[in-house]
Amino acid sequence: MSMLIDDVKIKAKAGRGGDGAVAFNKEMMALGPTGASGGNGGSIYFEGVSDLGALGQFRYKKELAAQNGEKGKNQFNDGPNGDDLILKVPIGTVVHNLSIAKDDEIISVGQRLLAAKGGQGGKGNFKFRSSINTSPTEFQEGTPGEEFELRLELKLIADVGFIGLPNVGKSSLLNQLTNAKSKVANYSFTTLEPNLGVYYELILADIPGLIEGASEGKGLGVKFLRHIERTKILFHFISVQSAEPAKDYQTIRNELGAYNKELLDKPEYIFLSKSDLLDKDEVDKKLDELKAIGKEAIAISIIDDASISRVEKILREIIKQKY
Repeated sequence: MSMLIDDVKIKAKAGRGGDGAVAFNKEMMALGPTGASGGNGGSIYFEGVSDLGALGQFRYKKELAAQNGEKGKNQFNDGPNGDDLILKVPIGTVVHNLSIAKDDEIISVGQRLLAAKGGQGGKGNFKFRSSINTSPTEFQEGTPGEEFELRLELKLIADVGFIGLPNVGKSSLLNQLTNAKSKVANYSFTTLEPNLGVYYELILADIPGLIEGASEGKGLGVKFLRHIERTKILFHFISVQSAEPAKDYQTIRNELGAYNKELLDKPEYIFLSKSDLLDKDEVDKKLDELKAIGKEAIAISIIDDASISRVEKILREIIKQKY
């Protein structure tokens, strides 16, 4: 699992238009201007792809430019246009144009968005001829291409987001279901960026552990809350080792609501994780504490195949609803 680049600033510079040419016919009997026009500069486009790691290409390459148009030539030969530059970005990318304060969004695979338009090629002297000016020496310069500073922000469009306080077993389950190979360790903030896995056609995102105050920017909060915004269904994990499971549940719900009330309306499944660490009576007691606040939870452990099967059954239901 490599680091997911999900927020990056770049400079995008479209190609300049080529200048028009000043030229005259060399042939006897056909004197007159033959300077052709310059080619248009290449434009820069973004195109949506399903590869969520596609912003990684901008980690070190921050300045991108499309090709310039070529100058006009003589004998009516227009300069070739510059090639367009097509940059692949993940679906869910918001393109913030910082130079003109305009935002656009890539939401589907294959969608194209014009980010910076190439400059116009200039006219050659042939275009300036007239009955009173039969040997014009004027020509037009090509115009510069648009140049913008852009911020590309990925807001994941995952099918299922795993949420919970730090260290509640989200990464372990993601690995179990999808072989995502996210690092798992028993300390807070194990996951510093969303880990992604694919379960058949569902994208599962392990959203890093939220802490109280996340919506105010404590810890890594807001960076990850924005990924939850797009997620269709939430899997909420509470550790069986929690002294107060109902309170832990409420802590996370409060953070979601403080960031964006709509997050509270997403379909949610609650899991009491690491259930192998306590005996059955104690696990039941924790489940009852959640029932007391009207929440049905499912006890799971990655070393209990039957409980993993229950999770997979839920995922299969989600796949059915998707199609």
